[in-house]
Amino acid sequence: MQLQRLLSYTRKAVDEYNMIQEGDHIAVGISGGKDSLTLLYALHGLRRFYPNKFELSAITVDLGFDDFDLSPIQQLCSEMEVPYKIVKSDIYNILFNVRKESNPCSLCAKMRKGALNEAIKEMGCNKVAYAHHKDDIIETMLLSLIFEGRFHSFSPRTYLDRMDLTVIRPLMYVDEMDVIGFKNKYNLPVVKSKCPVDGYTKRQYAKDLLRQLNTEHPGARERMFHAILSGNLSGWPERTIRVREKSDID
Repeated sequence: MQLQRLLSYTRKAVDEYNMIQEGDHIAVGISGGKDSLTLLYALHGLRRFYPNKFELSAITVDLGFDDFDLSPIQQLCSEMEVPYKIVKSDIYNILFNVRKESNPCSLCAKMRKGALNEAIKEMGCNKVAYAHHKDDIIETMLLSLIFEGRFHSFSPRTYLDRMDLTVIRPLMYVDEMDVIGFKNKYNLPVVKSKCPVDGYTKRQYAKDLLRQLNTEHPGARERMFHAILSGNLSGWPERTIRVREKSDID
C-alpha cells in the first residue's frame, strides 16, 4: 500500500467521525508492531495538510521483557521530529512471575492502559490514537457475539471522562493486509513482541475464524464491517459523510 492510499483512508476516518480538532495534542500508542508504526506514519503525513492543526507525540509502555530494544523506533521518531516517550513498567514480572497468570491478556491490557493514560496526561496530550484497523473491529465484534452474547465493537472515538482523554482509531478503514503491505514497502522498524502468549489468544481465534469465514463465503468480511457501521452500536458517535476532492490528499 502506498502512503497516499494510507493517508486517504486515514482522512476518511478522521473526517467521518470528527476525530481531530484544532489545537489537539495527540499521543500515538506505539507497541512496536506493524499497526502502531503504520499509524505513526499516517498521522505524521496527515499533519502536513489537515486543516485542523495538531501536535503529535509517540509513547510506548515497556512491559519489562528482556531484550526489548526500542532504539529503531526512537530513531524513526527522531527522523520524523516526533517526541517519543518510553514508560518503564514491571507488568511482565507481575503477570508471569508474581501472579503466574494463565490468561493474562485482560489484566495486562488494563495495567498497560493505566500506565499509558497517566503518562499521556503528563505529556499534556488530550487525545490518544490506537492502531486498531478494520480487521480488529470485525474480530472484536465476533468475540463479543461469541463470548458476550451481544453485537458490539469498540468505537472510532471514545471520551474517557475519568481521564479527560479521548481515544481515536484513525486506521479503522485500513485492511490488515494493507498494513502488512505498507510495512514491507516502507521497511518499518518493527520490534517483535516478546509476549509468551502471543498467537495463542481469543483474539487469534477470532482472526483465524474471520479468515475461514471469508474464504468459505467471499465478501463476508466486508459485509460484517458494513453491518457494524450501520448497526447503531451503543457508544458510537454519529457518522458524517463528506464528499472529498482529490486535492484533499494531493
